[in-house]
This record gives sequence, structure tokens and C-alpha cells, in this order.
Amino acid sequence: MSLATAVLTSTVMTETVHARELPMEPIMYGVIAIVIFFVLGAVAFSYRDVANRHRAKAEAYAARHAGAEPGGH
Repeated sequence: MSLATAVLTSTVMTETVHARELPMEPIMYGVIAIVIFFVLGAVAFSYRDVANRHRAKAEAYAARHAGAEPGGH
């Protein structure tokens, strides 16, 4: 192996190992994912028990449409 081949191989290997740097620390990707999941969980939790908030409206609707076919408009 000649000196030129050794230098060229060394240069190519060095450049390919460090060809792409991450824009931030790897742990931050996990932190961002946890924050996103927490926000999505909070949004999903905010819809908990929504049907019971308007029970009077639901009962009035059911009373008005008691004889109607199920699923019909």
C-alpha cells in the first residue's frame, strides 16, 4: 500500500464518519418526543366525559326522536 493510498483512505474514512452532525444533542430528541406525547395526552384527556356535560340536551333529543328509526336522518 502506497503512502498516497493510505492518506486517501484515511481522508475518505474520516470524512464519512463525520459527514453529518446532529443539529442538537441526541437526548433532546427524546425530550421533545415526551413533550409532544404529553401535549397530545392532555388534548385527549380534555375530551373525557364530554357527552355527560350536555345530558339535558341529549335527553331532550332522545325524547323528541323516540319513534324515529335508529341511524336515520
